[in-house]
Amino acid sequence: MRKTKGRLGILLALSLVLSMILGACGSKSSDSSNSSASKGNASGKEVLNIMESAEIPTMNTFMAQDAVSYNAMNQVFEGLMRLGQDGVTPVLGMAAEKPTVSKDQTVYTFKLRDAKWSNGDPVTANDFVYSWRQAIDPKNSSPYGAYMMGGVIKNASEIAAKKKKPEELGVKAIDDKTLEVTLEHPIGYFESLMTFPLFYPMDQKYIESKGKEYASNSDNMVYNGPFTLTKWNGTGDSWTYEKNPNYWDKDSVKLSQINVNVVKDPGTVINLYDTNKLDWGVLSGEYAAQYKSNPDYKVLSDPTVYYLKFNQERSNQKTALANTDIRKAISMAFDKEAMATTILANGSTAANGLYPKDFLKTPGGEDVRKANGDLVKYNAKEAKALWEKGLKAIGKSKVSLELLSGDTDSAKKMDEYLKGQLEKNLPGLTITLSEPPFKVRLDRDNKQDYDIEFAGWGPDYLDLYTFSNLFLTGGDQNRMSYSDPEYDKLVNDAYSKLGKGVTKDQYFQMQLDAEKILIQKDAAIAPIYQKAIAVLQKPYVKGIVKHPFGPGYSYKWASIQK
Repeated sequence: MRKTKGRLGILLALSLVLSMILGACGSKSSDSSNSSASKGNASGKEVLNIMESAEIPTMNTFMAQDAVSYNAMNQVFEGLMRLGQDGVTPVLGMAAEKPTVSKDQTVYTFKLRDAKWSNGDPVTANDFVYSWRQAIDPKNSSPYGAYMMGGVIKNASEIAAKKKKPEELGVKAIDDKTLEVTLEHPIGYFESLMTFPLFYPMDQKYIESKGKEYASNSDNMVYNGPFTLTKWNGTGDSWTYEKNPNYWDKDSVKLSQINVNVVKDPGTVINLYDTNKLDWGVLSGEYAAQYKSNPDYKVLSDPTVYYLKFNQERSNQKTALANTDIRKAISMAFDKEAMATTILANGSTAANGLYPKDFLKTPGGEDVRKANGDLVKYNAKEAKALWEKGLKAIGKSKVSLELLSGDTDSAKKMDEYLKGQLEKNLPGLTITLSEPPFKVRLDRDNKQDYDIEFAGWGPDYLDLYTFSNLFLTGGDQNRMSYSDPEYDKLVNDAYSKLGKGVTKDQYFQMQLDAEKILIQKDAAIAPIYQKAIAVLQKPYVKGIVKHPFGPGYSYKWASIQK
């Protein structure tokens, strides 16, 4: 999910905890929005009031890198495919039919349906060509372009490295309604990849007419998805989705309007829900524990995993975190079970590896998390011994490190817990907390301006590579100076040689072996917990679809049935 960045995955995940969660429902300006909704329902319209716990950083599809942006984009744009009502299966979007595929599984030809942008312009094959070239063009510095396209779309890696031109990308408009995509090698998850926002089309004529104003606010955009975005000023803490009358499948869209407000305080969520001004609210901490007996209470599973990222090099000066024993010590020095059960208290579970449970099974039918076991667990005694060994190696008795995190209430509680645990179990360690707004945090991550970062990742597609490729040497998402040739070889060989000497069984084993190197051998990251989402949902809310990878939710099929 992009960053949770993701699901964060996306982030897909990169963002922290609840600052990346989309799904609770409410409104800061609750009196006016609720009044509007009631009036709308009386006239036969269906209006949903929801909340977000972070502002939208960007609505430019090739500049996004976070779950909040991707969730918003999923409501107002549509790619060749979109995730269907079961949450995981790609269904037809702008594609009118399933693509034809060459014998070697590297050339996909898509026929587009007759569809329009919200301004009446037709959606054409060139809209995809233009968008994808913008995403891979080095001059645009897309944070996801090379990451998602490199090694997938033909010539993408060479274009990102400035060895070829964007016009040489393996995507071609045969005519207005025919798009041809050439891959570097067969990609088993290619159709699910086409649901991801980076691969959405862009109306070239409109965008070029707007210049730098494009996507600066909702008035300077056009949309081809189920809804249009309105009342978004580019930085504000509220916006609205309105049903798109030009959407090709508008008859499937029941909601006429969705009002969104950013609410960061979990107590406010409860107040709004209890006063019937929220339709669906995300719970955390003591609130999740208090409401477990409520008939509206539900726990939603999620494959997003949170962890500490260790920056092994900052400002070109080696830090204590370049020492493996120090990283291992920090990884073992906090009780993640207690964090999940007492601070989150929402169904989240301790994570002892990178790959989530209940995400994929091995060819033999075993859950991948169970197959690889617990790779790092809480052990204060061993952590202290490793810490002392590491301090001796770097010639220090004391170390001060900054923890970069989020600004939500839940994030701050977890930060304080981590600080207390680490300073208690690792004598001589001082942790300074930095909790800026989400957009600032993303910028600091991009610049690798941190010591330790509380980060997370939700899968972008249904494959282990969506996790393992994050930590390849020099990779676009590897903003922590981690490098291990053995890890690189396993991940790259598994990915590029599947079906070409590497069997599916071998593929999974290579990915599992890579995870052991990342966490057990190198302690490049310290897994913390796998997310679950506790919600209160009104019984009249129907059809909200949660996705385990890519954008978190779809409202296309949602309805209010009072």
